[in-house]
Amino acid sequence: MKNSSHIYTPVQPFAVQPEGGVVYREFLPDLRLREYIYCYWQLKTTCPLTAPFHYRVVADGCMDIFFELHDPRQSFIMGFSDAYTCFPLEGDFNYVGIRFLPGMFPRLFPLNAAELSKQTTTLEEVAPAITCFLTGRFHEEMKEEELRPLLDAFLLDHIAKKVLPADNRLLEAVDLIIQHSGVISIEKELPPGISSRQLRRLFEFYIGDTPKAFSKVVRFQKILQSTHYPHHIRRNRAYLDAGYYDQAHFIREFKTLYGLTPAKVFGK
Repeated sequence: MKNSSHIYTPVQPFAVQPEGGVVYREFLPDLRLREYIYCYWQLKTTCPLTAPFHYRVVADGCMDIFFELHDPRQSFIMGFSDAYTCFPLEGDFNYVGIRFLPGMFPRLFPLNAAELSKQTTTLEEVAPAITCFLTGRFHEEMKEEELRPLLDAFLLDHIAKKVLPADNRLLEAVDLIIQHSGVISIEKELPPGISSRQLRRLFEFYIGDTPKAFSKVVRFQKILQSTHYPHHIRRNRAYLDAGYYDQAHFIREFKTLYGLTPAKVFGK
């Protein structure tokens, strides 16, 4: 069975809304890694900042590893979250990250994703082998074009040695949620041979939260992908088609997942 994560395109707004003094870019991993990894990314200053920069990460259903290229010992992992997160950054920084598709990090580095949910943890506590690799191979003078080959080589070598087999029942459930843009009653459309309790356990282990929480994030991400048509969302009440009960429900949930109201993001 083919997992539809290959059509899941999580949006981080800063990718299309850069600010002065800070740049963000995403770049693809080796083709053989794209079953597991959505992208690599880099967030860095072009000059030292004179005021704090608040980097907003919206809920996207993914798990990310990131580290400071100036000092790779500063490496972290961010688990699944059903709310936005804001990182206050100052001075001069150069962060590099790996964004794993939903459910894929626990397959590569076996752990319970629920233990990392809604938090950012020091990477050394979770995967010391990755920390060792980062501190041994990366440095502040490294050029951008050198990043991807190093990350690709490490991850390709790792998956050649150790990957947990996929549970088709989980893949099918994730597939259904993504295909329906999060607007689905997963309990009524369970994959064959699994109970709602078993499915919840699989989601908590691999995704980091429940099928309901994951569906909420996927639905929100679908709205973000419609930002080219903001007036359509508001004037034609497209949020109803996206599964929200009413405008108040849409605004409340959007603000929780993004950190701003739809009016501030899409314009009045």
